[in-house]
Amino acid sequence: MENSQKGFIPVMLTPFLSNGNIDYPALTQLTEIYLQAGSSGLFANCLSSEMFELSGKERIQAIKHVIKVVNGAVPVVATGTFGGPITEQADFVKEVSDSGVEAVIAITSLLAEENETDEVFNDRVFDLIDQTGKIPLGFYECPVPYKRVLKPTQLADFVSTGRVIYHKDTCLDLGQIKEKLKLTEGKTFGLYDAYIVHAVESLKAGASGLSCIQGNYFPELIVWLCDHYNDEAFKDEVQVVQQFLIDNMDVMHNVYPVVSKYFLQKRGLNISTFTRRNVGSFTPSVVKEVETLFDDYTLLRNNLNIKVFI
Repeated sequence: MENSQKGFIPVMLTPFLSNGNIDYPALTQLTEIYLQAGSSGLFANCLSSEMFELSGKERIQAIKHVIKVVNGAVPVVATGTFGGPITEQADFVKEVSDSGVEAVIAITSLLAEENETDEVFNDRVFDLIDQTGKIPLGFYECPVPYKRVLKPTQLADFVSTGRVIYHKDTCLDLGQIKEKLKLTEGKTFGLYDAYIVHAVESLKAGASGLSCIQGNYFPELIVWLCDHYNDEAFKDEVQVVQQFLIDNMDVMHNVYPVVSKYFLQKRGLNISTFTRRNVGSFTPSVVKEVETLFDDYTLLRNNLNIKVFI
């Protein structure tokens, strides 16, 4: 997903009905909102999608639904590894690939146990590459079941195969990101940073874009940041946006994804706050924090003249 223009890849939510089934009309509307906001791609079937709480059949159905709604407007990537023998993981990678995604994402923490060495992990990655033909792959340093961060040299070795084109980075370390970018320079490959705290510096360092949960509140704001991060005419505004995102990070992570679904309700999306994950209580104090966030965002958006579609 290499692109000279910086892009935003939302980590998609899965809307549910009150009975717990996937709400496909809401998923359609949500996908359209991401697109209207200017997203340059979509990451379906990820942690924000509650992928671990979906069945294999639901994962494929949701991915196919997103791809149908997108209709070729932007590339879609989706997770395709959920543990077990590499042969099993390779089979599901093929199934996800057949749905029409641009790349299938491997969860780093599901390719080796936490106590297993980098050598074991590397062997399994190359085994997965060997067993999946020419399917383009990517990595996601998902924090569940534990976070396994790729070393820059590891990522460079995988990218050098020509098969790895995408990486969602969660290392939270700008120095590591810069090293990863240096070692993969010139390759058909895109690194997307998940950590909003150093979003601007990451983009300036050469990251292809951002892939963060903040896009499940206000995707148009993240797109604006990707568009203006290096624009001298908007230097002060960029700093204000970066600080706004930093100041509200705790609010947006608390009881997530319930809070983001409630925020989207405030925006006018017909989406329930139902989640299959055990994320804690959506207390009145949390509600108040999200409503304050909504008011503050509305003011910021108006000040920046950002157009919204819902």
